[in-house]
Amino acid sequence: MKTKFILGLCALAFAYGCTAKKAVNEEVPLVVDKNSPSMMQSAKGDAPVVAVPLEVPEEKAEVTAEVLAEGKNLYGTNCAKCHKLYDAKSFTAEEWTPIVMRMQKKARISDEQREKIYAYLTTTQM
Repeated sequence: MKTKFILGLCALAFAYGCTAKKAVNEEVPLVVDKNSPSMMQSAKGDAPVVAVPLEVPEEKAEVTAEVLAEGKNLYGTNCAKCHKLYDAKSFTAEEWTPIVMRMQKKARISDEQREKIYAYLTTTQM
């Protein structure tokens, strides 16, 4: 009786382990879909990730040369640690939005630093 109980528990544990969801923090590489600037999809081809707009205050602050220089410096020092640096013109402002938001968490930069990087990447397109 004891053996059947233990075998039953092992079978339940095995069955549960086979059906458990993947860990939430599992890294899945994302690829920008050039045909849809507001959408990204994982390299595995599963469900797209909706872009989250940057938080922009109602009164848009002026972008000064100092802010752009600092944004360029932050982009070079923080982003080049993990991957090649993309030309700012490689993506539109709408395409940069989800990229910068996602990378902020990975690079562990503040909201202010993120905004400076975003300003550098999008202002040079004008």
